Amino acid sequence: MTSVAEPEVGKARTRKEDARLITGRTRWTDNLVLAGMQHISMVRSPYASARITGAHVEAARAMPGVSAVYTGADLDAEQSGLPCGWPINADDTPPRHVSIAVDTVRFAGEIVAVVVARTAVAARDAADAVEIDYEPLTPVLDLESALSEGSPLVHAEMGSNKWAFFPFDAAAAGSGGDATVAIAAAEADPDQIVVKRRFRQQRLIPAFMEPRSVVVDPTSEQLTVWSSTQVPHILKTMMSVTLGLSESKLRVIAPDVGGGFGGKLQVTPEEVLSVLVSRRLGRPVKWTETRSESLVSAHHGRDQIQDITIAAKRDGTITALRAELIADMGAYFGLFTPAVPVFGCFIFPAIYKIPAYLFTCTDVMTNKTPTDAYRGAGRPEATFAIERIVDELAVELGREPLELREQNWIKNTEFPYTNAGGLTYDSGNYEAATEKAKEIFDYDGLRAEQRRRREAKDPVQLGIGISTFTEMCGLAPSRLLGALGAGAGGWEHASVRMLATGKVEVVTGSSPHGQGHETAWSQIAADQLGVPFEDIEVLHGDTQSSPKGLDTYGSRSLPVGGIALVKACEKVVAKAKRVAAHLLEASEDDVEFDAGRFSVRGTDAGVQIQEVAFATFLSHNFPEGMEPSLDSDATFDPENFSFPHGTHFCATEVDTETGRVRIRKYVCVDDVGKVVNPLIVEGQVHGGLAQGIAQALYEGATYDENGTLTTGTFADYLLPSAADLPHFDTDRTETPATTNPLGVKGVGEAGTIASTPAVVNSVLDATRHLGVSDIEMPLTPMRVWAAVHSGQSAAGGGLGSIDASGGAR
Repeated sequence: MTSVAEPEVGKARTRKEDARLITGRTRWTDNLVLAGMQHISMVRSPYASARITGAHVEAARAMPGVSAVYTGADLDAEQSGLPCGWPINADDTPPRHVSIAVDTVRFAGEIVAVVVARTAVAARDAADAVEIDYEPLTPVLDLESALSEGSPLVHAEMGSNKWAFFPFDAAAAGSGGDATVAIAAAEADPDQIVVKRRFRQQRLIPAFMEPRSVVVDPTSEQLTVWSSTQVPHILKTMMSVTLGLSESKLRVIAPDVGGGFGGKLQVTPEEVLSVLVSRRLGRPVKWTETRSESLVSAHHGRDQIQDITIAAKRDGTITALRAELIADMGAYFGLFTPAVPVFGCFIFPAIYKIPAYLFTCTDVMTNKTPTDAYRGAGRPEATFAIERIVDELAVELGREPLELREQNWIKNTEFPYTNAGGLTYDSGNYEAATEKAKEIFDYDGLRAEQRRRREAKDPVQLGIGISTFTEMCGLAPSRLLGALGAGAGGWEHASVRMLATGKVEVVTGSSPHGQGHETAWSQIAADQLGVPFEDIEVLHGDTQSSPKGLDTYGSRSLPVGGIALVKACEKVVAKAKRVAAHLLEASEDDVEFDAGRFSVRGTDAGVQIQEVAFATFLSHNFPEGMEPSLDSDATFDPENFSFPHGTHFCATEVDTETGRVRIRKYVCVDDVGKVVNPLIVEGQVHGGLAQGIAQALYEGATYDENGTLTTGTFADYLLPSAADLPHFDTDRTETPATTNPLGVKGVGEAGTIASTPAVVNSVLDATRHLGVSDIEMPLTPMRVWAAVHSGQSAAGGGLGSIDASGGAR
């Protein structure tokens, strides 16, 4: 038995789980085959808003292999409303969201019938034979029209399409001045400036790699649910409440999960229906969605109108910020739907010293697929708004955008710093991250090239975009979540089992879906216990083996779940120390622990922790009165969020003749605190960048005037491949968090949060001199070309002002 020779934390370990994940030698939910299992297919409404007037299922029931067909009327008595865990508007009851529509459909894709058959093919064929009669209604689609008097109502019982109006006034909260007063004063003062802009956050679809899937086995005393979910523990609790099941009789398992990005952070209608159907039939059932189903019915993300106002002195000092949001909830609430746009309110001030701040958000119901958390959940929207408006302020002041940011950001000597949103940033160094990024990017050299291209009237113009960001990770202190009306806390649980042979089992409540927990948790435990990395097994995702947890989202796994593991390891060491002192016939006060070895201070006498584990197993020579076990668990509730930050630079080449945008260079320097595994950090950053860039340039869910999703396949919803993305130059600075013993901050959402405004700012920087002031995302070639065309026409230049050689026509 040997101790660990060098620290594991910080080492670029290849991931333990990758071999089985990459080769497919693993168990996804859809791989499961149980004896007697039936297959489910869902019939979905083609209408966004309609009354159900009839259902014809006889032909489907008569088809070969079909076991049952159920409509909403058949299952209505067994279903209660699906849960909303964070309604924000605590005084009102959220609109009832049933798993299968009974008399009214409220979005195209809502389930109206369930077909069960011996095979998946038979179930799909029979689903095509189900006929539902509809009386179409006028759908509510436009956010602002939905708020107007006389608009049709998505939920008539609500009496309005407005669910909630959430204000945060820094002056009222005591964390800043009165933004309304400051902005009014700036408008009347010639020595100040007020800039107002409207930004549109388009609707996005998570598009996870593995489609959603559910398998339910009701045949034993305990009902078992396998689901491709991010939240097995939350699913267990909420399903117990929703269906009236005894929580002790319900087991939820999340096997290996192929991505989620927030899109699997739900208690879904399909999960509930699978349980209902399996209980009726008394047989195991499986439902796996098609990709087309996923795009239309799995929840969407973003979808906001942002009216942003910023005030500043003429010297560039920001004096006030006002953010007014209108957010699309879709037709129903998921677990966190109303809270997602509100969650961003605390981070709108970002890294800047803004003395006065006001935030308002109006949540609006529409006849579209429900929205909920999508990678970043409120933070990308907030970062986009502040980084875009700071660029607009720089333009209005004639200032270099990076210099203006440097003038207003929080200096590294000013931490801890409480922002206008009331968050206390514990640590950070924006200067160091920016300086490193600027050097890697060759900022000054690219600015010089940009000037040369403009002077030459090159048809391919160069733009430089900046995004300096911070985010709130480690969701979050339970007391704060409670004050905001959340239905759960923010703690996380871990346990450590010391086996007789010296091996270790770590059990975590954080349930991964691609983050690399098995590797990172092994590294943490190896350092804490002095046990070799290879001797540690990490268990997760099964509420029977891991009975306590709050799962994975909000970049909380490492700064919350990882710290719970540290605390559990500390308890193991404390127990083992007492046993070691007994074995070494020494006072416990004289025993030291380092790298897996207990030794008596000032002597060569010592014993490895694995030997202590074996002695504990035998219990032949054991401290009197001590329980013969080293196993320990811990629950960690963070005292604060963690606050990673970074600086991202993007250089784009914009072809003014075709509208094509090519990312020439992308550099980011992120500070995520202490790094446990650089390879995992790189992977998380790369994946986040891909999604943020995709929002800027490629992705966007759209509906026609009838409420039909017109981007319901990957032929229409443009998901970029590796060939569409640039090489990323990534680096890090390291400012440890002061609120947890590892100094970690979280990294899963950083790339997504920062990259979208960097790209958009870059494209606008390339075309602003041609009269372009804004382009709505995604910045497709057509939209870019149209903006350049419109801008040049308005400026009197016309499209003929630049030829291919750079000369004037």
